Amino acid sequence: MVFGQVVIGPPGSGKTTYCNGMSQFLSLMGRKVAIVNLDPANDALPYECAVNIEELIKLEDVMSEHSLGPNGGLVYCMEYLEKNIDWLESKLKPLLKDHYILFDFPGQVELFFIHDSTKNVLTKLIKSLNLRLTAVQLIDSHLCCDPGNYVSSLLLSLSTMLHMELPHVNVLSKIDLIGSYGKLAFNLDFYTDVQDLSYLEHHLSQDPRSAKYRKLTKELCSVIEDYSLVNFTTLDIQDKESVGDLVKLIDKSNGYIFAGIDASVVEYSKIAIGQTDWDYNRVAAVQEKYMEDEEIQD
Repeated sequence: MVFGQVVIGPPGSGKTTYCNGMSQFLSLMGRKVAIVNLDPANDALPYECAVNIEELIKLEDVMSEHSLGPNGGLVYCMEYLEKNIDWLESKLKPLLKDHYILFDFPGQVELFFIHDSTKNVLTKLIKSLNLRLTAVQLIDSHLCCDPGNYVSSLLLSLSTMLHMELPHVNVLSKIDLIGSYGKLAFNLDFYTDVQDLSYLEHHLSQDPRSAKYRKLTKELCSVIEDYSLVNFTTLDIQDKESVGDLVKLIDKSNGYIFAGIDASVVEYSKIAIGQTDWDYNRVAAVQEKYMEDEEIQD
């Protein structure tokens, strides 16, 4: 049984930086980590990857040969990877004995809630290689500063969760920079816990770009609340306590903490209980460290 993370999120959300930092943190914990780069457009990697999709296909070559743009090219690359899944399986098999795997995916969000190729690739790997994976979706925390962008990120997170069908952790990345993005309309826990979204209506109506779609946005908020699946944790990739808290959450979601334990149901339940200081570390500690009181509007 092999454990790992599927790292996804929009462009600029910090996926590659996350993989680099998470790899270093897990290595310090004593885990052997292998990073698998499945982004055919990522040619400036800050980490050493064990598997690189560019050995199989390159986005630049696809765009040139088939006269495709970057989005169409990435879809082609993922479909090509699906058809050549044997190549990826053969690259991963030597890592299965003792490695924890990080999959670094492209930032094109359509690959994770519309197209099936990425989902099919992961499903085949899980079945054939007995992987236990958690999807870690990074959302740039600056989106919280704009109600319209925040609602869009919620819809993206929900759509991805439903489509990918994996244990899923949504992360507000770059939380150390949130104080520099501008004022938040509400306390941070409003955004992490996805509280009553009707409170956003007033702020949306004040934005001329959003006012035109007010009714649509209201219905989308209703859909998000009806599913009641989305919440966020926070992350400063340079803070070891922040990364450590996220690792604990991911280890619970994919079952890593239970691996090799022969215990009763009661003991498993004790292990699965959340940290008593979880909410403080996720929200209150972030506000104290990175945000001034005046950065939250009255």
